[in-house]
Amino acid sequence: MTKTTGSPVSPRSGGAPVLDTRALNRATLDRQLLLRRSRDLSVKDAVSHLVGLQAQNVKPPYHALAARLADFDPAELSALLEARELVRMVTMRSTIHLHTAEDALTLRPFVQDALERELAGFRHGLAGVDLPALAAFARAAVEAEPRTMRQLREALLVRWPDADPQSLAVAARCLLPLVQVTPRGLWRRSGQVALTTVEQWLGGAARPPGAAVPPRPDAVVLRYLAAFGPASVKDMQTWARLTRLREVFERLRPRLRAFRDANGVELFDLPDAPRPPADTPAPPRFLPEFDNLLLSHADRARVIPPEHKGRTWKGNVSYCAFLVDGFLAGVWRLEEDPRGGVAVLTIEPFGRLSRGERDALTDEAEVMLARVAEASSAYDIRFGTVIA
Repeated sequence: MTKTTGSPVSPRSGGAPVLDTRALNRATLDRQLLLRRSRDLSVKDAVSHLVGLQAQNVKPPYHALAARLADFDPAELSALLEARELVRMVTMRSTIHLHTAEDALTLRPFVQDALERELAGFRHGLAGVDLPALAAFARAAVEAEPRTMRQLREALLVRWPDADPQSLAVAARCLLPLVQVTPRGLWRRSGQVALTTVEQWLGGAARPPGAAVPPRPDAVVLRYLAAFGPASVKDMQTWARLTRLREVFERLRPRLRAFRDANGVELFDLPDAPRPPADTPAPPRFLPEFDNLLLSHADRARVIPPEHKGRTWKGNVSYCAFLVDGFLAGVWRLEEDPRGGVAVLTIEPFGRLSRGERDALTDEAEVMLARVAEASSAYDIRFGTVIA
């Protein structure tokens, strides 16, 4: 058996029920809205429930919600970005996420320490640079008008001509809560990345009372478990790229249920959260590159079979992935004709698929394409070379 990663089992949970890999898989899929598409959640509510969606590129949030919401319309997500009710910014794992305005104001302070720790790797390029002065200078620049990263680097170099340009830009990114302003991220429009601060961008939007106050770690732990549980302390630390969360889990222990995985790692969960039977059917799903389902646990065996570990990456390129029976089973790509011609979806499995699995994937592909392919395009679904 492959040893999983995670916190060692606590003596206090020695008699806790054991959840095997399939049980963890079904529970996580349910929390992630992938066991069945939600008919009740709006786009905004789904983004809030999932504590954000990976959004390094423009299309992933649209594809992620097409897999999770029964009546998803990309125009709704796009309209929420235009209305500044959703924003794109660096948060967990120092990557771009799509968040509600409320979460943008609170989750960024929650992970701020982790972001600032990254600057240790750029100290040589920042020699002689006063970081508080850099943060103030960069804030004034992007709040005067949104700046591209190139424009921001150029402005910072005028003030610190002897510093490394890339290090200056990274410092601004880590020190300031920068959002990507629209039209970047809009459906079928988008644009280049231009940045301003979250406070400037949301200044004209209604803010919930106390939104600028970072949330207590306890509240974020509970939200993480609602979207990704059952999970270990190390799982959440991987998701947030934070350390020292054990004491938070211990403080919450009386409010949580404890389990163990097959290797004895202690898992925590909300008492009333759904944990479907391990034999619950799981339909195929097409996920975008960088989907949170594949990145938010230290032990990813609940979704990624050990033999497929690392197969959705090649160098710095991440591929879109699909699930069969709830587990990673291959990659896919969608090539669209900008002139409105035929859109081609190519499915490349990691192993042989049964006829029933191919038919189910084809049906699911049609559902997904009905939401995200050009309305004027015809489409063709193809099975590519089996990736051994």
